[in-house]
Amino acid sequence: EDKAWARERVIAALRGEEIWCQLFSEPSGGSDLAGLRTRAEADGNPGSGSGAGGWKVNGQKLWTTWAQHSDYGVLVARTDPTALKHKGLTYFWVDMRAKGVDVRPIKLANRAHHVNEIFFDDVRLEDSQRMSPVGGGFAVAMATLMIERYAATDSCGFGPTLGHFVSLARESTVGGRPALEDGRIRSAIARNHAMRAGLEGIMQRNMQMMAAGMEPGPEGALNKLVSVRSRQKLSELAIDLMGPQGLGWDLDGNIKEDWVASWLDAPTGRLAGGADEMLLNTIAEKVLGL
Repeated sequence: EDKAWARERVIAALRGEEIWCQLFSEPSGGSDLAGLRTRAEADGNPGSGSGAGGWKVNGQKLWTTWAQHSDYGVLVARTDPTALKHKGLTYFWVDMRAKGVDVRPIKLANRAHHVNEIFFDDVRLEDSQRMSPVGGGFAVAMATLMIERYAATDSCGFGPTLGHFVSLARESTVGGRPALEDGRIRSAIARNHAMRAGLEGIMQRNMQMMAAGMEPGPEGALNKLVSVRSRQKLSELAIDLMGPQGLGWDLDGNIKEDWVASWLDAPTGRLAGGADEMLLNTIAEKVLGL
């Protein structure tokens, strides 16, 4: 019965009929996932470690994208406060409309509202909502994040394409001469072209791995870190090229087409899916073997 229900949810999500969100980050444990404090206690017998009678969740999550529209969420909670940080976590799914779930908006610098904070007040979960072994949630969460770092970004860092920048440069001047004749502009174009081609290669390789039933590698941290950083720098350069027009801001600007909207949104992109510092640690440890 549980497998049939899960299959229905997957099909509904793929069809866009249902929306799921990711309940990971917390005020005191954003990038340090293992340091989270949201608790899931065995209902009726706190501290027993057995969820046979269900679970009761209390705590807070932060920066959850589109939680206000989500039907369900995947949740990592601490089920054993006495275990080592990475060992005492368990992975659940939760109904976002369940009693005790409170979603509150976070307004960003560009006035957008797509991230939220969520409070859990004695939210009841059945043990059938557990998606990992008790205490084995960290590994599932890491697998989720590795996939997210490919699915939730692209070589453009979810910003305008390099072609958009070249088009802008064709219409702009630097020191009274066409911008495309300026060595700094040409260098930026060449550097971004090479970097984005490399990221596309990493992306395609890992997509093929997932299609073959394999787990994607930690290179996703590199993909996410470099793409969003480069998007922010390229957006800054584009705004400089725009001159006084770069001071304009269209509230409805598309971050994939509007350079100002892209630049304002970039800091949020550098936090989502792991902040820069955590991604650098992952690259150092898992890719470079330091």
